[in-house]
Amino acid sequence: MRQRRSFTPEFKARVVLEVLTGVKSNAEACQAYRLKPEVVSRWKAEFVDHAHQVFQSDEQRSQEQGRIAELERLAGRLSLELEVAKKASSILTAALSRNAP
Repeated sequence: MRQRRSFTPEFKARVVLEVLTGVKSNAEACQAYRLKPEVVSRWKAEFVDHAHQVFQSDEQRSQEQGRIAELERLAGRLSLELEVAKKASSILTAALSRNAP
């Protein structure tokens, strides 16, 4: 069974830019890099969909990173609270079973 090839983001960008700028046609790029046309089309669509992110300011990116960090801290705190609640529940269950008639 053949393994799937993986490509770096730099390679994908280079191929897509070659096609979009007209350096190579879609067919030429597929032949040169031995890619299926569907793969190149998917890469182009993804490239165009995310093109607006290139022009985001550093302030917007730092706000997003700050929000991600805040959510990660919240997830950590909630998982810690859950572990404490589980431990307390097991202790209470054990105490109740010892006191049962």
